[in-house]
Amino acid sequence: MTIPTTALQTAAERFGTPLYVYDAAELDAALARVRSAFGTARVYYAMKANPNLTLLRRLNAAGVGFECVSSGELARAEAVGASGERILVNGPAKSEAEYLTGARLGATFIVDREEEVPLLPPHSRALVRVNPALAVSTHDHLATGAAGSKFGVTLAQAPRVLDALRDAGHTALGLHVHIGSAIRDAHDFTAAFGRLSEMREQTGPLAVLDAGGGWGLDADLHGIAREARAAASAFGAELWVEPGRYLVARAGTLLTRVVGTKRTGRNFCLVDAGMTELLRPMLYGAEHPVTPLWDGGEVETWDIAGPACESGDLLARDISMPQPTRGALVAIGEAGAYGAAMSGTYLTRSRPAEALYEPGREGGADWTVIRHRETPQDVWAAEI
Repeated sequence: MTIPTTALQTAAERFGTPLYVYDAAELDAALARVRSAFGTARVYYAMKANPNLTLLRRLNAAGVGFECVSSGELARAEAVGASGERILVNGPAKSEAEYLTGARLGATFIVDREEEVPLLPPHSRALVRVNPALAVSTHDHLATGAAGSKFGVTLAQAPRVLDALRDAGHTALGLHVHIGSAIRDAHDFTAAFGRLSEMREQTGPLAVLDAGGGWGLDADLHGIAREARAAASAFGAELWVEPGRYLVARAGTLLTRVVGTKRTGRNFCLVDAGMTELLRPMLYGAEHPVTPLWDGGEVETWDIAGPACESGDLLARDISMPQPTRGALVAIGEAGAYGAAMSGTYLTRSRPAEALYEPGREGGADWTVIRHRETPQDVWAAEI
């Protein structure tokens, strides 16, 4: 957690809870780490991690492109001024609207299956997504490079799809690989890049190798970058990368207040945020660092439980912390990715506000609201 405790307390008082906060300095530092490791590689942000427009404008101004997987994400990319080679259109089941918008913006398409080739707009630029069929060290729901996942074409199919693109009048730029998110073992990347390199005899030289993202937050980026560059070099290709979670996760914190406690078969610290604000623990079994923003009292083991009428509505288990008191703040760390982005309105709960921390910015305000808290009326506004 990179934002001072006093600043977090100020934000909670000003904007209420649950509240997502982001540290601008950590956002910039994460991008700097990627560029230090990957050098001249072209960087595309996997927008699904966090699509807040303020964050997108910041990345766009820094020269980062966007990987988009829906019409809505393409609209966001266009809204912040991205176009042309700064946009990738990805996804296993693209809609006609996505093809049309991508063509209008001059985007590059990532082909996910053989049958997609005739669906592309005329004279498209395209990459072919390859599934290296690995046993990937992450949650099953996050493993996109496993043999049983729905993503990409097989190693055997890829050269044929490249040829089909050329025969159809498209520009076949090269290959794309993304094996998953929150990868624990960096050797998974070595294996994936190695399998792609072995295809050189079948594909010939290529213009681009897109090595995706999925790096763990503590990954050896320089080591992964060496392997990725070696794979790109085998094809004589330019290297592209697509970090998502890595760029935004540590910048974000979810602030939630203690509502109360209860002791049954376990000790529960009840808070005002839950699965509707942060779904990852319930969906993936994700573990986020938890910091109680109070001192004193006997330290015990607690589960952090949300307000939903769902037994799975737990943000964390087995957290050692002092006795919680009503109104005290809890900070859930590494929540900048797939936190606010996956928040929902189940139980007609209003999605939380979001604020950016940038001390010393022009105007003297440390905090800027970058998404207003929804009202119940906002939640049902589209209903008839």
